Amino acid sequence: MKTESNRHVDVSIVVPVHNCRPYLDRCLASLLEQAVSKEIVIVDDGSTDGSQDLLAEYAAKFPEIRVSYEQASGGAGRPRNRAIAQSSGRYVFFCDADDHLGPEALQRMLAMADRNSSDIVLGKMVGHGRRVPTSMFRENRDRAPLGESTVYNTLTCFKLFRRELLTRHRIRFDESLRVGEDILFSVHAYCHAETISVVADHDCYHLVSRPDGSSIMQEPGSRDPLAWLRMIRMPIELMIRHIPEGPLRDHLMRRHFRFDILGQLGAPLLAADLASRRAIVYEVSEMCATWLTDEVLERLRPIDRLRAASLGDVDRLVRLARVETAALRRRLTGLEWAGDRLEVTGRAFLTDSWNGVAVGLLLRERSTRAERRVPVTSVADVFAGSVEVSRLPSGVWDMYVVIACEGVRRVARFGADRELGIGCPGPRLAASVALPYFTNPHGNLSIDVGGHVVAVPGAVWLTRAEWGGKGVLTIEGTAAVGSDCPAARCVRQVVWRERSSGNERRAPASAVDDALFTATATLDAPGIWEANLELNLGGPPLRYPIQVGEAELGPGVAWWRGRRRWTATARASKIRRRLVVTVLARGPKSVVRRSIRIGR
Repeated sequence: MKTESNRHVDVSIVVPVHNCRPYLDRCLASLLEQAVSKEIVIVDDGSTDGSQDLLAEYAAKFPEIRVSYEQASGGAGRPRNRAIAQSSGRYVFFCDADDHLGPEALQRMLAMADRNSSDIVLGKMVGHGRRVPTSMFRENRDRAPLGESTVYNTLTCFKLFRRELLTRHRIRFDESLRVGEDILFSVHAYCHAETISVVADHDCYHLVSRPDGSSIMQEPGSRDPLAWLRMIRMPIELMIRHIPEGPLRDHLMRRHFRFDILGQLGAPLLAADLASRRAIVYEVSEMCATWLTDEVLERLRPIDRLRAASLGDVDRLVRLARVETAALRRRLTGLEWAGDRLEVTGRAFLTDSWNGVAVGLLLRERSTRAERRVPVTSVADVFAGSVEVSRLPSGVWDMYVVIACEGVRRVARFGADRELGIGCPGPRLAASVALPYFTNPHGNLSIDVGGHVVAVPGAVWLTRAEWGGKGVLTIEGTAAVGSDCPAARCVRQVVWRERSSGNERRAPASAVDDALFTATATLDAPGIWEANLELNLGGPPLRYPIQVGEAELGPGVAWWRGRRRWTATARASKIRRRLVVTVLARGPKSVVRRSIRIGR
């Protein structure tokens, strides 16, 4: 019989604790509910706020919780290392005591790891008052190669690690570091991981900001740029020792220059005094001289390349930082159609006064990230743009305002702040249907070309119905999108759907002119058949019920097939007056009885 000490453990959950009493209940409850074979290894790092008493209560009640107590070390590295040494699971997961896991988080991550023999599994992170990385969580990935994905952008340790990986390569936390110890740990693990996987379709890790500002990363000076630059040398040098020159190293160095090195020349530079600014620029210059190759430079954003080119001019770097950090104000003042062009007017400017500011508009397709510039005329901060929707490919196009100043390009969503009374105009049918709309919940302006996410208003009315032999029905009707856009040229087919079975019959439709269409169908199967017109408006096919209106439907048609008499009758449904055809089949006796009743 297995005891608690020798039972099989899939996941060792490592939790360092230091004065986290207000958050411990939520954290531990989220760990206990994880439906995996687990142990929760907690090391209290000298708490003085009652955390130790609460941990003792939990350990006494739940056998999967083990707690040890250490003198305060001042960082998370030592308690995590102690917990790793005390753990036995096939995988190790790190969770801070003020954070918590989502339901099924470890179950899903462990399943991903076992399915792919993963060394590291990233679970989608959710921020509560804290920013979290998002680029690597756009989709689940069984295998996310280090050089062909953005997984290296997140260097926190809140991941699932294979124990054998940590043991074989002696991957541990640097106990001398108060900040950045998880970066060094994660870089070391990434360098040796053969398979990295991502769980992106489930909220796994909830990263919480403490309202009292008591965490290490919220302490004054925790992100001092000079201290950060000196710390970040350690993981960069470790990565370089493990990764040879080439595209993979260039890809990883891009992350460090963007977020860790050149990033210190933004808001951190502005917050520093003159002497510190010079010291920061000197440190960055030294690191660029050592590691910034042409291949890495090509991978950087324009703002980062601009910073790298301006390292000899501290005043220029300060101006760039001010432009980048200045608040971007924008307001939508007008939105209307001019033929097939969507006319957009507004105001946009940076706080403080800047010379040489250029304002523009940009459309970006939501799935492909393709971009189209919008022609704009501007005077000072007032601008007017014209979108020729007929030239936009099918998709959802989000609108951005663009401000260029001092070589810096600022891009921000547009439309949420708008003058009172501005609404979205109706759809326009050019090459495809175009529907301007304000997104929910933020209210930014987008254009749906093809009806992908916005319901396309439309109406189809019957103008004529004529029966031929044996259930053959020819109909004519008008089709329109919105209130005044004829759409008959977009017809694909009439879809007749039997109400009870869901069976469908399709009849090709053709345009007679811009507004009028015609279609012929054979309805010779019993049932109640409802008519819908299918339109191709540039996106997914869209169906609209055919409404009868004032059209004459006539008496219907009858025919014999074998010993059964068939009838087909068109009518308007009681609700919404939709075109409906009822097809019935009767045997000889039923026909005679019906004739007698009618004769009486």
